[in-house]
Amino acid sequence: MRIHIATDHAGLELSADLQQHLRAAGHEVIDHGPTGFDPLDDYPSFCINAARATVADQTAGVPALGIVFGGSGNGEQIAANKVTGARAALVWNLSTAKLAREHNDANLIAIGARQHTVAEAKSFIEAFLAEPFTHEERHSRRIAQLAEYEATGRIVNRIVA
Repeated sequence: MRIHIATDHAGLELSADLQQHLRAAGHEVIDHGPTGFDPLDDYPSFCINAARATVADQTAGVPALGIVFGGSGNGEQIAANKVTGARAALVWNLSTAKLAREHNDANLIAIGARQHTVAEAKSFIEAFLAEPFTHEERHSRRIAQLAEYEATGRIVNRIVA
């Protein structure tokens, strides 16, 4: 599987460790930055680039997922979700990592580098990568509604104020 990774200065060390771990597991890892420590760096471009690449690969039929890191993971998740077709979920335990894929067919996860140990982050990522989407009608319907709103600004037969 191709894994797109991005971070900010807060997640740089974690990202390097996880990239090595993922490559050792046989994944192709593409690092979207940053390439060095800068305490004033801005995460949006890194995370948006990872999300764009993840969506582009999936659209082209390439098996791909994305992982973004930051101090809390919140801003990084928000940045990734600005990309049309991205469904980035903030994960903080094994359950949220699994449910991100199982129920939401998330194609990216965000992890707070200052919130978790390397071992915890690895376990979240492994759970995310291993969990398939259920394809249950209710979950597919909800994802379709999100995509419809993203594309049109409305959801047919639903009131969206």
